[in-house]
Amino acid sequence: MKILLATSEMTPLAKTGGLADVSGALPRALAALGHEVAVVMPFYGTIDRDSWPFELVLPEVLVDLPAGKRAVEVWRTPVPSAKADNPVNIYLLADAGLFERPHLYGPSGGDYPDNALRYGYFCLGALWALKGLGWIPDVIIANDWQTALMPIDIKLHPAVSADPQLSRIPTLFVIHNISYQGLFPDYLMEHLALPRSAFNPGLLEYYGNINLLKGGILTSQWVSTVSPTYAREIERPEYGLGLDGVIQSCADRLGGILNGIDIDDWNPATDPALPANYSAENLTGKDICKQKLQQRFGLPAEPRIPVIGMVTRLVDQKGIDLVAESLPGLLRGKIQVVILGSGQPYYHEFFRNLARRSPNKLGVKLGFDEKLARLIEAGSDIFLMPSRFEPCGLNQLYSLRYGTVPIVRKTGGLADSIVNVNASTMAGGTATGFSFTHYQSSFMCAELRRALRMYRTNPQAWRRLMLGGMAQEFSWQHAAKEYEKLLQKIVSTNR
Repeated sequence: MKILLATSEMTPLAKTGGLADVSGALPRALAALGHEVAVVMPFYGTIDRDSWPFELVLPEVLVDLPAGKRAVEVWRTPVPSAKADNPVNIYLLADAGLFERPHLYGPSGGDYPDNALRYGYFCLGALWALKGLGWIPDVIIANDWQTALMPIDIKLHPAVSADPQLSRIPTLFVIHNISYQGLFPDYLMEHLALPRSAFNPGLLEYYGNINLLKGGILTSQWVSTVSPTYAREIERPEYGLGLDGVIQSCADRLGGILNGIDIDDWNPATDPALPANYSAENLTGKDICKQKLQQRFGLPAEPRIPVIGMVTRLVDQKGIDLVAESLPGLLRGKIQVVILGSGQPYYHEFFRNLARRSPNKLGVKLGFDEKLARLIEAGSDIFLMPSRFEPCGLNQLYSLRYGTVPIVRKTGGLADSIVNVNASTMAGGTATGFSFTHYQSSFMCAELRRALRMYRTNPQAWRRLMLGGMAQEFSWQHAAKEYEKLLQKIVSTNR
């Protein structure tokens, strides 16, 4: 198959979240299965142009919208580490006025006011670029609201829907987080060259606004989420965030595929970010990582004190309200906690102040540091992810890989990837962590106490649990085979 993945971010070129990791890994994994794969994304000003072999392949693609005509350039570079015998090309659409800005989507987690037009030009430009390149894919994988206008344009844009090549391309639309829906004023229908008749509750209209995520769902041949459980959850009002009815209406063409991780990159035996490497056969290096982690946060380097790690956004979605409610009491026990992340200013101040009062038990670093994130994964004994909802989650997978036992709330991808400790799962060797269902701090603390009890009183069982996690298979090779089956079904049905 010829497969195009359309994305607004991709590791290592531009990243704000997990979408970038998926966009960086999935194309390589699909190419390894023998498919011809390409990626298209914006050429942001934040991308380091000196570090990659960019080649101008189309000096001008005219994108004509009622909002104005723009001539965009198309550049190409190979995907890093893709095999030379089946290369994956990244095509980047360059427009200084649209994309050469200090942030991808907007400053400080906000949005640029013209984001609808920015990604409107990107999506339409990407479709016209396919014509210019003479490369028409068998299927497009579009991701989140930023690329939703690709399936929307294929169905509704007057010129695209009339094009004999582009109008026939089927689309798989992937929802990475239904919280971000791309809501914009209705007058932009005309600016984006979309017919006014499409502004209705059965297509793009959502309480008086355009909802691009909704449009992507309704105009694609198939919809997927990044875990099977999340696909079922968003059919319910508490998770669907206003789109549960839309999701229910497409239940017969909705599925979920759990994200994978790059097991070559995330490998404690070879990770260059770690002060000492280790493996399931020799865990000595993990003890060294723990000691260095404690020193990095100014905590006493006591080997038998359990270290609980978190690498997260400091927002309620990630369960930070539960952590803030519980942590002052938990710190009265014999534990250490390290937190790396950023988010709501209230939580910044709260954790800063708590760390000042408990300098020997709590270490906090605000912001993001990739090397430190890896040290936390390796040096912690326990990794805490009490998310209110979690479409997939990657840190629990990294934790398993690094022999750090996850404690998670049973939701979304966390439910699909962590097997709770009980007598049966421990006896059968299938347990990989601890999980709780009810979104309450008392349930989270109960699992923490269970984990700490095993850590302190049964080191043999704890070691088995660690090794069981390290033996899990969550590579992209497995996820890519699931995508391959789904894409083949979409293409064959579309013929």
